[in-house]
Amino acid sequence: MSDNWNLQDDISVDDPEIYELIKKEKDRQRRGLEMIASENFASKSVLQALGSCLNNKYSEGQPGQRYYGGNHIIDQVERLCQARALAAYGLKPEEWGVNVQPLSGSPANFAVYTALVEPHGRIMGLHLPDGGHLSHGFMTNQKRVSATSVYFESFPYKIDPKTGLINYDELEANAKMFLPKVIIAGISCYSRDLDYKRFRQIADEVGAYLLADMAHVSGLVAAGVAPNPFEYCDVVSTTTHKTLRGPRSGMIFFRKGVRRVAKDGTKVMYDLEKKINEAVFPGLQGGPHNHQIAAVAVALKQAATPEFKAYQQQVKSNAQTMCTFLLEKGYTVVSGGTDNHLVLVDLRNKGLDGPRGEYILEEIGIAVNKNTCPGDKSALKPSGLRLGTPPLTSRNLKDDDFVKVMEFFDDAIHLAQEANKDCGPLLKDYKAKLHSPEFKDRVVSLKERVENFAIAFPLPGFEDW
Repeated sequence: MSDNWNLQDDISVDDPEIYELIKKEKDRQRRGLEMIASENFASKSVLQALGSCLNNKYSEGQPGQRYYGGNHIIDQVERLCQARALAAYGLKPEEWGVNVQPLSGSPANFAVYTALVEPHGRIMGLHLPDGGHLSHGFMTNQKRVSATSVYFESFPYKIDPKTGLINYDELEANAKMFLPKVIIAGISCYSRDLDYKRFRQIADEVGAYLLADMAHVSGLVAAGVAPNPFEYCDVVSTTTHKTLRGPRSGMIFFRKGVRRVAKDGTKVMYDLEKKINEAVFPGLQGGPHNHQIAAVAVALKQAATPEFKAYQQQVKSNAQTMCTFLLEKGYTVVSGGTDNHLVLVDLRNKGLDGPRGEYILEEIGIAVNKNTCPGDKSALKPSGLRLGTPPLTSRNLKDDDFVKVMEFFDDAIHLAQEANKDCGPLLKDYKAKLHSPEFKDRVVSLKERVENFAIAFPLPGFEDW
């Protein structure tokens, strides 16, 4: 028996099977065009922090109040991350606090509900088919889909199907009837800016906390190119891996100080810090992932740079270019445009649906995701595609480059229309048609064009993996 625990071998030696899969994924990312709005490419320094020795340490509790010894360095890492988080959004520590321990966005949201809403208490979020998120309480007539809808009573607000915009008047009327404890201002596929001031007015009318889930736009907010939820909200949650371009993690910001002044002049203070911290730990999590927290700190430092602001400005510009192209080519863009990093394309006027559009694009090396559009009856067969610009902008694609990307997109959709003409309703028949001799060579040719274009743009991170 050897006493060599094999702990110093490179992954290529220790586990060549996983190493080869990682290399293949790296090659796929390099040769393809990632257009999924919730994705991005983390920097090399962020990935280095993720792969550091901080992974080894357990640190339940808050800095300075741990349940394990040996955490004096970990405390410094977490406090630095907290300080950088507040600085990134221009927040004063006497007015705001932040918990950087949530493992991702959905756990962060669930921690907020746990802290502020009693079991089966009431919340309101944007309806998932209208651009909301699962964690905002999605349910159907048949099933409580999200755990949020299982443990809390959720009532969705919706968009106006004619305009594709949030119907704030209807939200206000329903909030007055439903009386939620928390109103969520957040999106996963809504391309317009949120009116946080109007949300605040509605929340005040019904005595609700206002939670902004800025997961999708947190990088835009940090760069000052999107509306600032901190001006109006009580709590702000976010992921860190989308427009913020960090690791997969989450953060919860909470207000401190005076919440309101009562009629008798008494100051009613916020009491969010203890509730939220205890909801994260020990309520929902054990030890935080310290390597993630360090990587978040690295990303937050990057977010304070002029280069990051220029990046976010380009993200928005590229989205506008993408939207303009689609409209000029006769595509239906939900809400008629975009204010942020994403566009929702309704393919019904092209005789296609989301799954068919997603599949042909996947076949040529463009990654998007099918998405529900206003009026859809099923999330399993949605009408649209969600397109985002952050990943390709991180590869330094500019407006002219996005015109070329959208030409590939348009060529693929035309190919899909041809293949779908004589197909029935089954997706498998459509897929088979694309792989038939009639279409196979054309699909391969388009994929080669995409790859030849994509490889000219370097991929952030490590060279080979």
